[in-house]
Amino acid sequence: MPRMNARAHRFCIAPMMDWTDRHCRFFHRQLSTHARLYTEMLTVPAVIHGKRDQLLGFDPTEHPIALQLGGSDPAGLAQAARIGEDWGYDEINLNVGCPSDRVQVGSFGACLMAEPELVADCVAAMRAVVRMPVTVKCRIGIDDQDSEADLDRFIDTVASAGCDTFMVHARKAWLKGLSPKENREIPPLDYERVARLKARRPELTIVLNGGISSVDEAEKHLEIFDGVMLGRAAYHTPYILAEVDRRLFGDARPEFSRGDVLRALVPYMERHTAEGGRPYALLRHILGLYHGQPRARAFRRLLSEQGPRATDGGALIRKALALVEGQEFPAAAE
Repeated sequence: MPRMNARAHRFCIAPMMDWTDRHCRFFHRQLSTHARLYTEMLTVPAVIHGKRDQLLGFDPTEHPIALQLGGSDPAGLAQAARIGEDWGYDEINLNVGCPSDRVQVGSFGACLMAEPELVADCVAAMRAVVRMPVTVKCRIGIDDQDSEADLDRFIDTVASAGCDTFMVHARKAWLKGLSPKENREIPPLDYERVARLKARRPELTIVLNGGISSVDEAEKHLEIFDGVMLGRAAYHTPYILAEVDRRLFGDARPEFSRGDVLRALVPYMERHTAEGGRPYALLRHILGLYHGQPRARAFRRLLSEQGPRATDGGALIRKALALVEGQEFPAAAE
């Protein structure tokens, strides 16, 4: 299998449960044409047996887009990966980092850090049935299995199965005693350990994840790593993504405002509601668009209070735009 373009993972938006659904990804794509987008983690049974239109559908503008899978059965993962390829995804990513109770019960996610041979088998099974890249998102360790030697053994074992791209969350995960939220905040970041991994295995693509909150920080990390992955910062302060194409990819995309982004969302919203979708499915993802700007609080309040009961999402977006631009409100949304 040919190696991916070295810049393919230069900037990624992390898969985030309940957040990076198709509407969130479409919104993020309006802000950056080059960012690599990821679905929220989808379990193997959901992909195989669930409503695929709802779970796997995406807008063509979302490319490049990766499907993140959660599971630990090689045969099941191979079947789910093949389905993902049929749906047109550009990459399959295996979750080996989520510490939630749900994944622990299912013996996947971060639990798999303790079973590198099984992860290698999963990667090999998926690579055998798809033509697109298979990548792994992992932690630097779990519980008491936290030595640098443990991380090195994990990476070496999985790489031996043909995986050459790893997204490494630079925190260990405590599977016992910390909630998923606490696991994103309490274990200390250890960027140096990930940097030593990159120095030891320079031929691998290593993407740094965890605690990165700005494009300035991303630029600094790109001096060492092949790519960076932003999560909560990209979600809560999404307009920072407007800098990505120019600063990280040298793409002289014309400057665009937050208002331009809202205007671009109106046709998408109208298509979504015409197909029977609820406006708030999209609106909930754009609450942070005006973070730090005048009238940001009023913008959030308008969408969060009227969005859940709105039927004309396009009208509500136009109303929100009039609010932040200091114009008179158009006719109220229902």
